Amino acid sequence: MKNSEAEQQHPCLYVEVCSHNEELRLPLHTSIVLFLLSYCESSSFKVFFVRSDSDNKSCSESLRAHLPESLRVCDLLTPEALPRLVRSCRLPAAVDESGRLCRAGLAVVLRHIIIRTVEADPSRNDVQALLGFKKTCLKACAEVSKWTRLCELDIPSAVEKHHQNPTDQTQQLPPAILTLERRLGEPVKVHNDDKIRRQKLQEQRRREENCTSEGGGTPEFDSSRVSEGLELRAALAKLAMDSVPVGTTRENSEIRKVKTTDLPELEHVFAEGLYFTLTDVVLLPCIHQYLCSIQVHAPSILHHLPHLLRWYGRVQGVPGVHRAAKDCGLILSKVQVPTSSHFGLSQQENHYDLQSPEEGQEVTPDLHFVGGPRPTMAKLKEKGIEAVFSPHPCPAWTLPWENLPGAINPTEGKMSNIRAIRKMQQLNNLVAMVTELARPGDTVVDFCSGTGHVGIVLAHTLPDCQIILIENKEESLVRAQRRSSELDLKNIGFLQANLDYFTRPFQIGEHMILCRFADQTAVQLPPERRLIGKHCMGLVDLDRVWAAETHGYLVQVMTMEPESCSPKNNMLVGRPPQRTAEPAGHIDA
Repeated sequence: MKNSEAEQQHPCLYVEVCSHNEELRLPLHTSIVLFLLSYCESSSFKVFFVRSDSDNKSCSESLRAHLPESLRVCDLLTPEALPRLVRSCRLPAAVDESGRLCRAGLAVVLRHIIIRTVEADPSRNDVQALLGFKKTCLKACAEVSKWTRLCELDIPSAVEKHHQNPTDQTQQLPPAILTLERRLGEPVKVHNDDKIRRQKLQEQRRREENCTSEGGGTPEFDSSRVSEGLELRAALAKLAMDSVPVGTTRENSEIRKVKTTDLPELEHVFAEGLYFTLTDVVLLPCIHQYLCSIQVHAPSILHHLPHLLRWYGRVQGVPGVHRAAKDCGLILSKVQVPTSSHFGLSQQENHYDLQSPEEGQEVTPDLHFVGGPRPTMAKLKEKGIEAVFSPHPCPAWTLPWENLPGAINPTEGKMSNIRAIRKMQQLNNLVAMVTELARPGDTVVDFCSGTGHVGIVLAHTLPDCQIILIENKEESLVRAQRRSSELDLKNIGFLQANLDYFTRPFQIGEHMILCRFADQTAVQLPPERRLIGKHCMGLVDLDRVWAAETHGYLVQVMTMEPESCSPKNNMLVGRPPQRTAEPAGHIDA
């Protein structure tokens, strides 16, 4: 069965399948996608399985025997039979009805499945709740969020590595698993949790009073029993979509006077805190496979994972989880939780630092600089390392804006006139360089494309080239696709993914890579500080020039014209000594 772009009529999912010793094997990322599809009872997608070998028929038959009946499995494909955009990225991938918008990467694809399920059936509040508070669960990309990286990449990779040779690794818990165990033992921070914490305090005091009156003395009081009940009731109420998650009894006056800082902390029920989210869906197939292996090869190690075992048991109690798991061939089982929850982690606890962000918070590295950039710049200058700028080859070149469709002109967008003029000046510089380098049949990639100002102009200007826009923010890419549709552009594609997921060769690429001090070029800054930022940017670009030259490129760094078109007005133009089938041109701005 062919699956060309012309035949694209329904949203399609592409996932990997492989075989080992002639037996079917689904990679973890594929198992996670199938589990979510089954949990959501989604029939919105055609599902295609992709494998590299050619024994399609026998594997196809065994594959269908292991899949949920509700899935619309269409075919088993080789990579060569995939649509062009899907061939450009790592799987899993989802392509919309137009065949021009592709979403790649586990978290991006899973979030898209949830959104499409709710669009098809708005009554599925349980599916909507998987996106969490403000619909931000796993929205931050792995490059900036340690939590997304842990769930999307590190834990699946650790489990896959463990399965390669479980008997050699069972005596050493993977750092990613230990990090998750530690996270599950940390206090929970959720939006507007004051009411639940006060109810928890009230229940603790009531339990203390009851124990004292019954025992006639001062008994030992286990606050964890209160926690286990209250947090779990709140979680179950959320799953049942109750309007009030816990008891409706109002706290007494003494409880209301307690400072927030003195209230008891909430404990984890699920991975993100109190409520079942997409993160739990991602983790369940991974942890299930890992625990099954550990139970066989080294059950004593389970004593080091009390929080993870407790989480595993709670997830199984979520409505729909057992059904979805069974449909996907996951036979969930009860694992005996150690009697004591105070086991210390082994000396092998070599976890990396993982802060506990509040829901929806994106984590970025906390960089510290001492002395500013001047000492570094002075040392580089002493070694003869200084930024070098080449003259602009065509400073007066401009696009024929008056003859271009209105949808291309930035002045038609939602930006001020001054900003629109500067954007037009930036586009003049970039398009001038690209049109000089591009040849018919080339692929031009606009990395971090935003709403597509550069890519859409290039698609209109270079009709014989294929233009691909890559952006990890869905809202921006959808706006770019909408503008492209208005212009009826046929030579443009859109990929929502992290840069690491793009694998296709290209001839010309554009992207922005700026370091801390190179960002300090804004017009509102003092002139001296802007000049320092300009020099810093030049040094960063010099390093990039050297890196490109090691691959045979002849690179120039120049300033856009006019300089006022952008505070970040450096432009790198790379040319190979001779054009080959390999990447043949590169422009950074």
